[in-house]
Amino acid sequence: MAEMGKGVTAGKIASNVQKKLTRAQEKVLQKLGKADETKDEQFEQCVQNFNKQLYEGSKLQKDLRTYLASVKAMHEASKKLTECLQEVYEPDWPGRDDTNKISENNDLLWTDFHQKLVDQALLTMDTYLGQFPDIKSRIAKRGRKLVDYDSARHHYESLQTAKKKDEAKIAKPVSLLEKAAPQWCQGKLQAHLVAQTNLLRNQAEEELVKAQKVFEEMNIDLQEELPSLWNSRVGFYVNTFQSIAGLEENFHKEMSKLNQNLNDVLVDLEKEHGTSTYPVKAQPRKKTKLFSRLRKKISSDSTPAKANKTPSSPPDGTPITSPETKAINHELEPSTLETPGGGIPKSPSQSSLPAVVVETFPATVNGTVESGAPSERADMPPGFLFKVQAMHDYSATDSDELQLKTGDVVLVVPFDNPEEQDEGWLMGVKESDWLQHKEFDQCRGVFPENFTERVQ
Repeated sequence: MAEMGKGVTAGKIASNVQKKLTRAQEKVLQKLGKADETKDEQFEQCVQNFNKQLYEGSKLQKDLRTYLASVKAMHEASKKLTECLQEVYEPDWPGRDDTNKISENNDLLWTDFHQKLVDQALLTMDTYLGQFPDIKSRIAKRGRKLVDYDSARHHYESLQTAKKKDEAKIAKPVSLLEKAAPQWCQGKLQAHLVAQTNLLRNQAEEELVKAQKVFEEMNIDLQEELPSLWNSRVGFYVNTFQSIAGLEENFHKEMSKLNQNLNDVLVDLEKEHGTSTYPVKAQPRKKTKLFSRLRKKISSDSTPAKANKTPSSPPDGTPITSPETKAINHELEPSTLETPGGGIPKSPSQSSLPAVVVETFPATVNGTVESGAPSERADMPPGFLFKVQAMHDYSATDSDELQLKTGDVVLVVPFDNPEEQDEGWLMGVKESDWLQHKEFDQCRGVFPENFTERVQ
C-alpha cells in the first residue's frame, strides 16, 4: 500500500476517518436517546476537580507573573530614587559615602529578591502546571475510547438480538433455491450463510472485547491519577505561599535595616546643617494697609488738640467735614460718611469725628465669595461669618494684624471694603478677646488664611 508521508498510509487514514464517522454516529444516537451511554459519576467528578484545579493554577501563575512584574517595577523606581539622592547629596555633607553604599545595597537586595521569587515560586509553578496538558489529553482520549466501546457494545448487542431474524432470512432463500438448485447444493448454501452470520458475530465480539480493554486500561490509570493530583494541590499551595512569604519577610527585614541606616545618616545631616523643616509662610500683602492707616487717623484725631481744631456744628445740625475726614472718606470708597444726627453711637476713639456708616461686603476665602448673608447673632461680632482655628503660630508684622498662637479661635468678619482685602488674608477678631472685651473695632485685625483651618 502506498505511503502518504512519514509512515502514514492511505489505509491508516481511511481507518481514522471510519472511526470518526462511527463515533459521530454513536454520539448522535446517544443524544437522540436511541443508544445508551456508559456513565461513571465518580470519574466525572474527578474531571470537574481537574478542570477546577487547572483553572486555579493558571490564575495563580498569571497573578504571580504580575507580582514579579510589579517587583521589577518597584526595583526600578527604588533605583531611580536612590540615584536622585546621590545626585542631590553634596560632597561636603556628612555621610555621602554611607548613602552611596546604602544605594548599592538597596539595588542588590531588590535584585536578589526578584531572582529568588523566580527560582522558588515561578519555576515551581511552571513545573506544577506542566503536568496538566498531558493529563488533559489522556482524559479526552479516554472519552473517545468510551464512545468506541459503547459503539462496539451496541453493534454486538444488535447482532445478538437479530440472531433469530437472521436464521429466518437464511431459510427463505433455501426454499426458493430448492426450485432452481440441485438437492446436493442446497445444504452447502445454507451452511455458508450460517457460517457468515457466525463470523459477523464473532468479529463484533472481538471488537467489543478489544474496545473494552483499551478503555478500561486508560480509565483505571486516570481513576488512580486524578484523585492523587487533586490532593496534591494543598501541599503545592502551602509550599508556594510559604516561599513567597518567607522571601518577603527576609527582604523587608534587610530593607528595614537599610532604611534605618539612611535615616541615621539624614539625622546627622540635619544636626549639622540645621532643621530641614520649612515653616508655613503667609502670602505677601501688596495693597496699602488702609485699615491700619484708618485706625491711626482715628486715634490721632481723638486727641484734645485735634478736637479743638474741629469746627463745631452749626445750629441746624449740619456737620462740617474736615480735610482729614474727607481724606478718610476718599480712602474708604465706596463707603459713605453720614451725619450723627440720627443718634448713631460713637466708639470712644471716634468721639470727635462724625460716625462712619460703612457698607459691608461678603468676605472671600481663596478668592471665593462666601455665600449667605453675614450672621447677626447677638453673641457674635457684627457681620460674623464663620470660625477658624490657628494651626500654626503667626507673629504679626503690622499693627493691623492679629498675633496668633496654635489653637486660637478667630471669628471671621467681612472687610469694610473688599478692595482692602489682600489675597490669602481674612479679617477677624480672636474669640477670647471678643468674649472678654466685646470691643470689635479695637480687637479685630487681619491674618493669613493658610495658618488656619475652618472649624464652623
